[in-house]
Amino acid sequence: MFALIGLGNPGAQYHSNRHNVGFMALDAIAHFYDFSAFQKKDRVQLSLGKIGSHNALLIKPQSFMNVSGPPVVPFLMFHKIPLNQCFIFHDDLDLPLAKVRVKTGGGHGGHNGLRSLDQHIGKDYHRVRMGIDRPNRPEMVSGYVLSDFSPQERPIVESMLCDIARYTTLLLDQDPSLFMTRMNPRPPSKMESPDGI
Repeated sequence: MFALIGLGNPGAQYHSNRHNVGFMALDAIAHFYDFSAFQKKDRVQLSLGKIGSHNALLIKPQSFMNVSGPPVVPFLMFHKIPLNQCFIFHDDLDLPLAKVRVKTGGGHGGHNGLRSLDQHIGKDYHRVRMGIDRPNRPEMVSGYVLSDFSPQERPIVESMLCDIARYTTLLLDQDPSLFMTRMNPRPPSKMESPDGI
């Protein structure tokens, strides 16, 4: 059993925020693989299904971002899911919009959801970092992450989410390098382009 955990804030007012792209990723995965509908259980929303040959549990904590860790713990313990089979999907200010990186372990980088998870489950999980860009001034960060994607950004984000869902099988097959290659294809050089222009 794998655990895929999306980070976000519960409530309709936060649904389309940049900070909630972790929830959006899990929704895209659930739809792509025809998972069961999300159901509220204790302090999370859960969905069960299969991704390729793998059983997977999708978890959206229904606490606020800065206390994401405690609601997750009972489900990881009950299903005996080790940290190396946990993938956390979250927004990342340090990556350009829709750029995706996978990292195992390391620091939380100031992300309150990761900080809470580190405190309650440890640090050796896999992180699927989804770029949301960074505002020009540090004092704008709080308002920025709690704002919605712009109309110009939405199609780019939707494309990223579709690709994440499509290639999640590679993550569970323990091939994060190929996942990142598929997610972030290298643009062709002039010599590689079809017309050489």
